[in-house]
Amino acid sequence: MATPKQSYEQHQQQTNVQRVRNSGMINVNQSPMRDDKEEEMSRSALAMFRAKEEEIERKKMEVRDKVHAYLGRVEEETKRLAEIREELEGLTDPLRKEVAMVRKKIDSVNKELKPLGQTCQRKEREYKEALDAFNEKNKEKAQLVTKLMELVTESEKLRMKKLEELSKNVDTLN
Repeated sequence: MATPKQSYEQHQQQTNVQRVRNSGMINVNQSPMRDDKEEEMSRSALAMFRAKEEEIERKKMEVRDKVHAYLGRVEEETKRLAEIREELEGLTDPLRKEVAMVRKKIDSVNKELKPLGQTCQRKEREYKEALDAFNEKNKEKAQLVTKLMELVTESEKLRMKKLEELSKNVDTLN
């Protein structure tokens, strides 16, 4: 939608164009003075029209220059981004290969670890069973040693008692 100023300017231009068209026609009722006035108005209108056209052309050139400058900057930025992308691809390429190699090694080690872990668990279970059996036998041995000590102590007491009795009997014989 046109602003009031633009509407006014369009109306002025249309009026001036109409005057320029009519300037070539001669009206019987017009005086030569009036022709001079109209001719002056026609020149004025034509000058105004040319001024407007020049202003439009100047603004058009300014906009074109701005667009070209903007496109130039955009093109430079695009080139810069392309260079940065190439640098990034150059940086990530060797890293990607190393990462892939390390991942393969990790997978390989994981494959080796699985059976080793199972073996370890089996050995731990066997160790625990053997340790339980060892502790059980050790406990049994301790009980037997305790029993042996009791028996040896009892035996020594009995032998001491018998020796004392024999010693008394020998003393009584003397």
